[in-house]
Amino acid sequence: MKSKLLGIITIIILFWGNENFAQKQSAVNPIIHADVPDLSMIRVGDTYYMSSTTMHMSPGLPIMSSKDLVNWKLESYCYDKLVENDAMSLNNGQNTYGKGSWASCIRYQNGLFYVSTFAATSGKTHIFTSKNIKGPWEEKTFKPAYHDHTIFFDEDGKVYMIYGVGRLKILELKSDLSGPVEDVEEKVLIENASAPAGDKIMLGAEGSQLFKIKGKYYLFNICWPRGGMRTVIIHRADKISGPWEGKVGLQDLGVAQGGLIDMPDGRWFAYLFRDNGGVGRIPYLVPVEWKDGWPVLGENGKVPMTLNLPANKNLIPNLVNSDEFSRKKGEKALPLVWQWNHNPDNNLWSITARKGFLRLKTGRIDTSFVSAKNTLTQRTIGPESTGSISLDVSNMKDGDFAGLGLLQKNYGVVGVKIEHGTKSIIMVSTKASKAVEIEKVQIPQNTVFFKAECNFKDRADIAHFFYSLDGKSWIKIGDPLKMPYTLPHFMGYRFSLFNYATKEVDGFADFDYFRIEDKISKE
Repeated sequence: MKSKLLGIITIIILFWGNENFAQKQSAVNPIIHADVPDLSMIRVGDTYYMSSTTMHMSPGLPIMSSKDLVNWKLESYCYDKLVENDAMSLNNGQNTYGKGSWASCIRYQNGLFYVSTFAATSGKTHIFTSKNIKGPWEEKTFKPAYHDHTIFFDEDGKVYMIYGVGRLKILELKSDLSGPVEDVEEKVLIENASAPAGDKIMLGAEGSQLFKIKGKYYLFNICWPRGGMRTVIIHRADKISGPWEGKVGLQDLGVAQGGLIDMPDGRWFAYLFRDNGGVGRIPYLVPVEWKDGWPVLGENGKVPMTLNLPANKNLIPNLVNSDEFSRKKGEKALPLVWQWNHNPDNNLWSITARKGFLRLKTGRIDTSFVSAKNTLTQRTIGPESTGSISLDVSNMKDGDFAGLGLLQKNYGVVGVKIEHGTKSIIMVSTKASKAVEIEKVQIPQNTVFFKAECNFKDRADIAHFFYSLDGKSWIKIGDPLKMPYTLPHFMGYRFSLFNYATKEVDGFADFDYFRIEDKISKE
């Protein structure tokens, strides 16, 4: 009896262990726990490619690749600078937070990659082409900025663009995609694309993405019913001109906006994203089955948390990464994980001026962290992440402030400020839309260490700042930073290296390293 009982217990343990092992080997949603919104995706052979939105960041319009739909790495950006104007360059009191380039579309046709976007900041539609996903990318622009458009190459050789909000329109493009076909007017494609979700709509149907599958056209959009959640709307037609019939494709967890992707083995998925608080808008995959000529999303209408795909690997180093700022001789570039907040002044930063350091030099007077030039950023990642730096302040001038920040409208920073020859560690936090100095500690030395810990678990959206005088013993400083997602910035929080002047220019700060981890300290 005893041996029989032991046998049963062993079987239960083995079964439980195998179940857990299987779960660990499967992908889980979100597939990327970081700010990668407005996905557009294609498959070329056995490789998937994705474009996304980074708005006011420079370089912009990131392109990523994957072999399994789950694990992605950065390959290139379509542009270094979207446009040179005051707003994009943080000049004359202007900025383009939450604007810049918006939802993009990636396509592949006749050996060329096409990536398009639009921007209120430039007032134009931008189309980039390259034979190589790593670039270089060639750009064509035309007016106006067609909102949330999708490019579609039809089988008869014609090229279309569908765009708009609620009332969706279509126009034909020239074969070289240099602009609309002349003397051919735009047409209304669907008068009210939000209708399948009801008549009380807070956000009209937008985010168009068009696909042709087995002779039928499928148009994906997002809308937001009043009092409801972000919702997938799908329309289909036998001809691109219609008539179109529509239905709700998915209404769960607010996971919406995206399109369809197929795998070489015949499986289909919908790629979508979810608003997820301070970390940003994060990608999900939803399995798709076909029924009566319609794509049916989810499992019984729900977004599954486990997927029959390879397991998620760490987002480090392919989406974010540490940087010791050590470079080979002659190498001057920054890795793709880095983006500047707005257009940088390339004369005011260097990774060659001092071997093994990033130097940020001041060139003008600024009044705040969000108005300062040359702030270098990386995404925060969930569910937890820590960014840390080592900073040499010996060449900063009176009034200079340099350190580590978490960038969003309600930002928090910790750094060293020079005031009348005295060096002080200062923690600044945004409270009631105002930047407030929370704590100040005078220090005698020139090398200081800082870190910021972010907790996004279960939408906690709380960060803590620390300093160290030896790089080993850490002291918490200031108040916890609440990290709400705000529309003025329209972006998840970002680790940020900064240095700006408030009194005189030409001082500089040297950053020895930036290190990122996917964990925080346990108290």
